Amino acid sequence: MRISIGTGKDGAEDRLKQHGIGRREFMKFCAAVAAAMGMGPAFAAQVAEALTAKKRPSVVYLHFAECTGCSEAVLRTIDPYIDALILDTISLDYHETLMASAGQAVEDALHAAIQKDFVCVIEGAIPTAGNGLYGKVGGKTMLQIAQEVVPKAKALINIGTCASYGGVQAAKPNPTGAKGVNEALGVKGINLPGCPPNPINFVGAVVHYLTKGVPELDDKGRPKIFYGETVHDGCPRLKHFQANEFAKSFGSEEAKKGWCLYELGCKGPDTYNNCAKVLFNQVNFPIGAGHPCIGCSEPNFWDAMSPFYG
Repeated sequence: MRISIGTGKDGAEDRLKQHGIGRREFMKFCAAVAAAMGMGPAFAAQVAEALTAKKRPSVVYLHFAECTGCSEAVLRTIDPYIDALILDTISLDYHETLMASAGQAVEDALHAAIQKDFVCVIEGAIPTAGNGLYGKVGGKTMLQIAQEVVPKAKALINIGTCASYGGVQAAKPNPTGAKGVNEALGVKGINLPGCPPNPINFVGAVVHYLTKGVPELDDKGRPKIFYGETVHDGCPRLKHFQANEFAKSFGSEEAKKGWCLYELGCKGPDTYNNCAKVLFNQVNFPIGAGHPCIGCSEPNFWDAMSPFYG
């Protein structure tokens, strides 16, 4: 099936081409998304159709207690430049980091965006202590904003561990009462944890919603298609773990040979994510670069998974 980029959206093809993204690169990206979703190569055509449909999904992207690392991971991804791809495949109607306007114009944009069908994406934990007074945007607490916006959304995606489970803000003693969005609001949004999560998983969740609805979630609210196996299961160092070959220090010859990092603190056996299979920028992931997994896609990892080094 032949897909023509941007046939359903004015100017999309030209804007993608400005970044050097032609049909071949676009379909390569769609194949990567299909693979991350556990689908065969043929599903890439359906991914492409979902991402080039004339009626783009409206997205309201809210920032709460976070470092903006999840947005940065999306914006800095290349091959193809996923920022341009995402901005041309969804109607991003509100994103405080990317918006050029400020002040009342931003408030008006948010109000207008939530009057129509939209998907809400939240990055960051929600401070709940003192009725949310530890986090405010535009004079409203983050808790108030979430309570106003989320119930109106057709779907909710919590991107990153902070939005999913509270993240570093929720680490002991958690003076702001930071919580993940689902816990703070008593809702069941799609959790895409990671610090940051792989942008492919974000796009995959959007595509799944567009083509098949909300994906099947595990008991922690994560899509099983992305978080169904441990990092350990797909680790390139697994053969060394099975052979009891463990690096004793980061500078050792064993570490240089790619021996297992378990005794240096690796949390891969207890961490569910597809990092080893869906590489960042299609290039690498922490263990591949010689750093132990710190369990960043697990709830309360700052407390439950520390110390991070053995």
